[in-house]
Amino acid sequence: MKLVKQGKISHFQPEWAISHHLQAGFSTRNGGVSRPPFNSLNLAYHTEDARQNVEGNRSTLARSFGLQTHQLLTVNQVHGSDILVIDEANYDLSHFLTLESDAIVTNQPGIMIGVLVADCYPVLLFDPVQRVVAAVHVGWRGAADSLLGKTVASMNSLFGCQSRQLLAAVGPGIAASSYTVDRPVRDAFQAGSGYWKQIARETGLHQWQLDLQKSCLLQLEASGVDPARISVVRESTCAHRELFFSYRRDRGQTGRQMGFILLP
Repeated sequence: MKLVKQGKISHFQPEWAISHHLQAGFSTRNGGVSRPPFNSLNLAYHTEDARQNVEGNRSTLARSFGLQTHQLLTVNQVHGSDILVIDEANYDLSHFLTLESDAIVTNQPGIMIGVLVADCYPVLLFDPVQRVVAAVHVGWRGAADSLLGKTVASMNSLFGCQSRQLLAAVGPGIAASSYTVDRPVRDAFQAGSGYWKQIARETGLHQWQLDLQKSCLLQLEASGVDPARISVVRESTCAHRELFFSYRRDRGQTGRQMGFILLP
């Protein structure tokens, strides 16, 4: 994964996106018009940033890849496990903004699907054979509920994908050293399938450091994705203020970056 400049913005680009001529990556916080504390490329409407700023930032992102703003598709993320599947042409994507979902799968070209994050992990998937892409928002609830595994299973069952031929990219999120969770989070993982013992380290009474990046990697591998076909951004959102928004570091007063992918 390397940091590249595209138009006015910089983003982390997985190696496989270049070789397959895909527009895919993870935006940084830089290159937009928003003022502090949302400076500068805040891409989320649900923050307290002025709507015209977010619209301008989304337009900048779209135009950097030769697109119109209406070709950028995001949804209302609710830390759930619902998956939006788009398998036919849609000429008006604006109604998806209010649809509650935390993963998007499509085989339709010309739509840049994206998930918004500021400590949670954005994950991108691509099947170069069936020409299917996915963008997944993985917070602790999604990890505990194996949202990534469910997304891979949906790609396989609905589009005839095969896990071993998928390419994946895990974007920037909060490092375990900056992410302490409590007992309700532990209980959710133990009731689900998020590999609690492998990703949690106890640091105090009912306190654990949680490695969400490792959870993403374990879920992908358990779903049959070849580890050699997974790209990872190693930088932590919390530690790199110059690159990323971070909900925990900034105590909620912050913007959102995006993981995005587009079938040409």
